[in-house]
Amino acid sequence: MSAPAYTPASTHAPASTHAPAPAAVTAADLLAFTLRIASDPELIASLPLDPEGRTWIRLDGPGGSEAWLIGWPPGTGTGWHDHAESRGAFTTARGRLTENSLAVRIPSEGWQSLSLAPDVDRTRSLGAGTGRAFGEHHVHEVLNESGTEHAISVHAYYPPLPLIRRYSRTGPVLTLEQVERPADWQ
Repeated sequence: MSAPAYTPASTHAPASTHAPAPAAVTAADLLAFTLRIASDPELIASLPLDPEGRTWIRLDGPGGSEAWLIGWPPGTGTGWHDHAESRGAFTTARGRLTENSLAVRIPSEGWQSLSLAPDVDRTRSLGAGTGRAFGEHHVHEVLNESGTEHAISVHAYYPPLPLIRRYSRTGPVLTLEQVERPADWQ
């Protein structure tokens, strides 16, 4: 007779053997991390910059979060996207980034194209030392609108990114174009 394919958990273990569940990393925790990392001049200077495309270094974020140091050549951006069920934060370490976002909760599935209300657009300009946190399903695009200077930023996500959904936008119409998984960007 072979051994069972699993070992059942004991239902009679003393309470003292159960470690408390780790607290989830909050968006505020992620923002504090990105602000701290963005103020580290040695780390920021270590990022190789490419005049043609974005560059990045993966970092260890707090509590098992996923973090990145990203270089943005002049005129580059992410396009419209979300980070699925992950909350996040980012801080500009050098230069200035613009974030265009939607102040509306987008359904996580079951749609291909949505018509947005006229009052959902938000724009933020984030100079060096400025950051922002966001919750799950936050749809945005991040841009370096400078024509001459690189920008550098620090980003963190918890839980680590399960996927990124990419969108196109024509006026008020937002269309799901692609779903990327971690293997696509690591």
